[in-house]
Amino acid sequence: MTFDLARSPIRLVLVEDHIILRDGIKALLDLESDVTVVGEYACVDSSLDGIHRLQPDVVVVDLSLPNRSGLELMQEIKHLSPRSRKLVLTGSDGLEYIRSALSAGADGYVLKDARSAELIQAIRTVSRGERFLCKTIASKVLAGFLTHDKPPPSAATVIITAREREVLTRVAQGHSSKRVALDLGLSPKTVAKHRANLMRKLKLHTAAAVTMYAIRHGFTGFDAPNIQVAALA
Repeated sequence: MTFDLARSPIRLVLVEDHIILRDGIKALLDLESDVTVVGEYACVDSSLDGIHRLQPDVVVVDLSLPNRSGLELMQEIKHLSPRSRKLVLTGSDGLEYIRSALSAGADGYVLKDARSAELIQAIRTVSRGERFLCKTIASKVLAGFLTHDKPPPSAATVIITAREREVLTRVAQGHSSKRVALDLGLSPKTVAKHRANLMRKLKLHTAAAVTMYAIRHGFTGFDAPNIQVAALA
């Protein structure tokens, strides 16, 4: 495959808390003449000023980051650097994680065990304004669509207390139970009880499913657009 040498290199920011992995990705991308890593960060908070200042073409972000989640970062990027494309690079392959990321504004989704060529293809694809799912994720999304997964109960049919709503919002924003407990002045045990009650009421079984539910029903402020994948690996 050939590339337009006259085109400016893709300016990329990498947000990944594992140093060895971050160094490895940077070393891989340094071999590509059309990609330039202009910033590296280990968490959401440390990346915000840099993303705002650098206005990169692409931000590669992990979903699982210290203190705040990649979902929150993608929401921040919409305001800090609206033209930046957002590519998730994660080890999480559950369908609810995928849906949550796409609903939060991800333009692409690649697993950490994908081939390096697939990551590079993803970066180039999203930088052109297209969307990209790696092969494994594309298969999961298609399988979920074909099986017509039954959605959880709607917000209108479930009674959620004010305190449960507060817990739901913070859990969906990626906060740990300890962080939620500190924010709300509760014990971690009480927060765990509220989470268990929510999951029972909503018939959800994972934290990712809780996150997706919260996005769909407006508890987080995240957008939930109809995402259509334009480019599959």
